[in-house]
Amino acid sequence: MKSLKAALFVVLAYVGIVFLFESSLGYLQPQSEDTLLLSMQDPTGQVRDRVLSPYELNGALYVAVNHWPRQWYKSLLEYPSATVVYQGESKPVLAVLVTENPELNQITEAYQLGFLFRLLTGFPPRAFVRLDDRI
Repeated sequence: MKSLKAALFVVLAYVGIVFLFESSLGYLQPQSEDTLLLSMQDPTGQVRDRVLSPYELNGALYVAVNHWPRQWYKSLLEYPSATVVYQGESKPVLAVLVTENPELNQITEAYQLGFLFRLLTGFPPRAFVRLDDRI
């Protein structure tokens, strides 16, 4: 019985750590010169901003879905027209979910996450979205 209580305590402590880490990132949305600002429409029609880490590969710009909070991602898939501010430039983009190989394999291989980050985020499933220029 003591082992079960100890295991339950460890699991609950881990879930708490993941919740605090994910909540703090979502709330604070830390920005630097290496981040991009994605402005997109949410299901209510309001424009929301999300600070994300950009990934570049073969001349294309990507963002990754690396966390459990995914409302921004679901909204982006539903309303793929968005605006990106990146490296001092603002431009309209069209979000395209990356599902095809070899593109998916290349971007996944090029931008692997470390074990500690995956541990702190609770090992969420990962996806990539390519941000194509919208004309």
